[in-house]
Amino acid sequence: MKIVLLGYGKMGQLIEKFALKRGHEVVLIVDAHNRDSITAQDLEDADVAIDFSTPEAALSNISLCFESNLPLVVGTTGWYEHMQEVRETCLEAEQSLLYGSNFSIGVNIFFHVNRLLAQAVDPYKQYDVQVEEIHHIHKLDAPSGTAITIAEGIIENSSSKSSWVNEVVGEDSDLINKPDELLIESLRIEEVPGTHTVLYSSEVDQIEFKHTAHNRDGFALGAVVAAEWLKGRKGFFQVTEIFDFNK
Repeated sequence: MKIVLLGYGKMGQLIEKFALKRGHEVVLIVDAHNRDSITAQDLEDADVAIDFSTPEAALSNISLCFESNLPLVVGTTGWYEHMQEVRETCLEAEQSLLYGSNFSIGVNIFFHVNRLLAQAVDPYKQYDVQVEEIHHIHKLDAPSGTAITIAEGIIENSSSKSSWVNEVVGEDSDLINKPDELLIESLRIEEVPGTHTVLYSSEVDQIEFKHTAHNRDGFALGAVVAAEWLKGRKGFFQVTEIFDFNK
């Protein structure tokens, strides 16, 4: 495939490496240095775009790809409050967009098991649950999109939690969550690719379910795989649709 990279930070550079390894061609790189000069015509020769930019740039990049009829994989998070609007525009214009908070195969297995675990624990009200996430200090959003997906998976399968709240450790020390609120604790530590933990605690024991990323390679490879999956499809998709863990 001919790929456009929207964003060329650490993730964009890794995606380029894996795209080339899998036989694809990167025909255009768009970042803060040239974004203002890029038009829909510049994307005409591409097969798919992959966005790992910033929350502020993501919506503009989505609009640009829709204008050029270019299928788009969005790994950027922090724009999800506009999700419904983007979805409606995508479907009405018969465009193609696949988004996800995390494209790692391991994390998507984690998402699946997280929902099953929430179902299993739900009848036992002596357990309270919270989510912890650790990322590098350069990450712009908190909580992480991955942590939000984890929290949503718990809430959807819990009769005790109806919403989530976020505490950035060191900044929101006065936060006290209500019993029906799922607490997400966010920590920012030098050069941590991503660690996510679900904790079920009672007076007698604790269940800990954890995913630790050793590097960003799994995220980058997954984004390229997602682009391969999206080619030839029309619609609005999330990354979980690539995987089938129910066979």
